[in-house]
Amino acid sequence: MKDKMTIKFLGATGTVTGSKYLLETGSKKLMVDCGLFQGLKELRLLNWEQPEYDPATIDAVVLTHGHLDHTGYLARLVKLGFKGRIYGSAPTLNIAEIILKDSAKIQEEEASRANKENYSKHSPAEAFYDLKDVENTINLFTPVTEGGWHVIENDFKVRWQYNGHIIGSTFIEVETNHKRVVFSGDIGRKIDLLLYPPKKPKKATVLLIESTYGGRIHPEEETIIPALERIITETVNRGGSLFIPSFAVERTQLMMLMIWRLLKEKRIPKIPMVMDSPMGANVLDLFHSSRDWHKLKPDECDEMCSHFEVVSNYRVTLALREDNKSKIVIAGSGMMTGGRILNYMETRSGNDKDTLLFVGYQAEGTRGRKLLEGAKEIKVYGKWLPFKMHIEQIEGLSAHGDQNDLIDWLSEIKEKPDRVFIIHGETEQAEALSRALKDKKGWPSQLPKLNQTITL
Repeated sequence: MKDKMTIKFLGATGTVTGSKYLLETGSKKLMVDCGLFQGLKELRLLNWEQPEYDPATIDAVVLTHGHLDHTGYLARLVKLGFKGRIYGSAPTLNIAEIILKDSAKIQEEEASRANKENYSKHSPAEAFYDLKDVENTINLFTPVTEGGWHVIENDFKVRWQYNGHIIGSTFIEVETNHKRVVFSGDIGRKIDLLLYPPKKPKKATVLLIESTYGGRIHPEEETIIPALERIITETVNRGGSLFIPSFAVERTQLMMLMIWRLLKEKRIPKIPMVMDSPMGANVLDLFHSSRDWHKLKPDECDEMCSHFEVVSNYRVTLALREDNKSKIVIAGSGMMTGGRILNYMETRSGNDKDTLLFVGYQAEGTRGRKLLEGAKEIKVYGKWLPFKMHIEQIEGLSAHGDQNDLIDWLSEIKEKPDRVFIIHGETEQAEALSRALKDKKGWPSQLPKLNQTITL
């Protein structure tokens, strides 16, 4: 039946990871985002399950932005038979390429290391997907312009609109079967050092809205810079180094900007500053080539970068982690699920002069979350290591909007949507946003379940 339309929630329900939604009309299937589950083991295992749909029957994929929890399953989808086009803004596709290649490389290396050191329960350990799968995926990428409507597979009229959060990030509006379905993606902040305020939807028959910080209000920016200044100064005064696990996209560049400005204003000691993330280095290049998507002026970007040693060679990482001189190291990954930060933890986790600073969201079950909750040991490459570092967290640096930002983002929708689904948040945060929507806008909402199919 032409007018029948369903949506299947394939991820980011009761959790902030694994964003995937399958929109189906009578004749066509459109996947919105295609993310990887991260964090808790039971979530990560979902990535390996045979999907409850046939990837070969999906006509196209549209992406809100490039983060792993929105794009990291793409190469697996292609490996399982998907052959359609993958659409997103040019920076989103560039970031997705960087992230997928990095993800495949890490998986291949970890599988190889697990087999060599015999610490995997699987024999042999296998990569979830490899670099060949990623190349096959990149061949399907199709960039779209922001702000204009695009017709996809004849059945879907789609528009991508600027959404803050990270470079290239958008929310997506899909018009089909006389309805407008709005997918929020990850909504950025109204006030952001690097990015412009998000645009706002004006109409939604059906709305899917993220709720990462659906129950929280971020601290004012004025409190963040002094906190960073204090942490750096205290660490240097006791002869330690500061290690910042950071997301390679946007957060790393934001931390570099803030630290550089503190140095420029002579508010912190002049010590070596390191950005150790091959992926982060690639994203820096993207900042240079995507001027319209961020606020950073060309001379600012160049001067900031000149003060950091940008590391890509692994041997340099090994040398830096043995060097006891005070330094600041920004390294991936942001939730310590992989990346160069783990190489530093191998030798530094037991050093009580060093500081580990968290500046972003830590999903349930990740190493970062466990350390914030008081863990005294950390498991790195199959070995348990004592954790004695000073631990700090600066809240308010998230690229996600808080409850006020989320409610404000909806301010130009004058007619109440027929259906509102709250996604991409742990249950407590999703429920808090649901209550706020009811109280402040009079909109009832629903928290969908994993793999639930709903007729729209």
